[in-house]
Amino acid sequence: MNTLPSALHSNLMALSPLILLAGSAVVVMLASAFYRHPRPVMMLTLAGLILSFASLFLFRGIGSRQVTALLVLDHYALFFIGLIVAATFVVAVLCYRYFGGSESRHEALYILLLLAALGGGVLVASSHFASFLLGLELLSISLFALIAYPRFTERPLEAGIKYLILAGFSSGLLLFGMALVYAQLGTMQFAKIGTMLTAPDQALELYGLAGLALIVTGVGFKLALVPFHMWTPDVYEGAPAPITAFIATVSKGAMLALLLRYFLMAGAHQSQPITLALSLVAVTTILVGNLLALLQDNIKRILAYSSIAQLGYLLVGFLAFDPLAIEAVAYFLTAYFVTMLGAFGVVTVLSGGFNNGSEGESHRVAERDSDRLADYAGLFWHRPWLAGVFTAMLLSLAGIPLTMGFIGKFYILTAGVEASLWIPVIVLVVGSTIGLFYYLRIIAVMCAPSSQAITEPTMRPVASPSLGESVTLAALALLLIWLGVFPAQLIDVLEGITVVDLT
Repeated sequence: MNTLPSALHSNLMALSPLILLAGSAVVVMLASAFYRHPRPVMMLTLAGLILSFASLFLFRGIGSRQVTALLVLDHYALFFIGLIVAATFVVAVLCYRYFGGSESRHEALYILLLLAALGGGVLVASSHFASFLLGLELLSISLFALIAYPRFTERPLEAGIKYLILAGFSSGLLLFGMALVYAQLGTMQFAKIGTMLTAPDQALELYGLAGLALIVTGVGFKLALVPFHMWTPDVYEGAPAPITAFIATVSKGAMLALLLRYFLMAGAHQSQPITLALSLVAVTTILVGNLLALLQDNIKRILAYSSIAQLGYLLVGFLAFDPLAIEAVAYFLTAYFVTMLGAFGVVTVLSGGFNNGSEGESHRVAERDSDRLADYAGLFWHRPWLAGVFTAMLLSLAGIPLTMGFIGKFYILTAGVEASLWIPVIVLVVGSTIGLFYYLRIIAVMCAPSSQAITEPTMRPVASPSLGESVTLAALALLLIWLGVFPAQLIDVLEGITVVDLT
């Protein structure tokens, strides 16, 4: 009788980050209903995210917790929940001025951000197909609305419709795949699937393998892996700049963390056909992402194809399937979050954004975001601070030393070499060399002397970044360099992360 309250207390402590995210969404919704003003709503959102992040440290000493059959709260899940919460905090700061500041009515945006972060948190803690689908749909439905939030503007609405079609199709594939796996094994728990498949007389039959392949295909759409990547540049270009940062980081990071847990707990990595298919996907994703980025003159589309290539790099570490692979993926994903948030943060600051008037209609402050390469001509001479931050982010994406991106790629290469993944490793090196060209191309445009202003006549003059934006970008740039020069602090945290021991 005395163990039940203790177990309940431990479960609540373990769930506190997710509970606080859900509670913050409710509080923000009530505050928006009674007091329509974006500033206090944003402050409540940031306070809720800070509390959720702080609650991660309450879990120390409790150990790994299996909360029902649906969720497992361990150091692996908490690390990625912390990453998601921190990224959501950055996006919330970037959204305020972009969507009109105190002169607009965009309170609902923060509710959607909190719900999307909650969906991502559920995803990374999932140990069951039911919670997998619940977290995925909570994240996806929130993203539909976030992408098309300026609903009276053509390009965001078009991007939202494209993402809606994509998500519906990929969810159908995932559900069908889950049904086929359940039909053979009779369970939807990752750990039980792994236990059953390791039995001497048990192996996936044809329709079980087909189910696993469908799950991988559905996840491939969410991660924008080749050949399921065609939606990415269009959605990135059409979505509001800070929301694009959210898609590139939280959406992809949560799904990749879930996929790694599923493969290790369910023993899916022991299937040679699936491993070979993933190797082929990794190679083509790296090459296609980098080669198509060479042809772009739009910053958002360049970053979109770059993110596709970056996910290909992550798959190389993913395919190693050992403790070092988990560390490599976690470090590289952290570096990816920092660089993408910083890069899209600069695009957000330079863009005009939207202003939702009192009648609910979205007015575009500028006809488009500052996403054309020509918009960045001579940026070093006009806005050296923003150009310096953007340069640091691009060099990290290219894997230049003294940045987190270099350490992340080194980790991935080490994991790939130890697992004898020679072809993916060689393609990774080739892809990184190709990527260096279009990253340096952007830097060269920013450094080139230009008498032309950053903005064209159709764009409004670029306002100075707010204090919150300046502090956020400075923190991201400092983190990028600090953990690139002194990576041991993050590596020490990652050494305690494991998935295999949780089953």
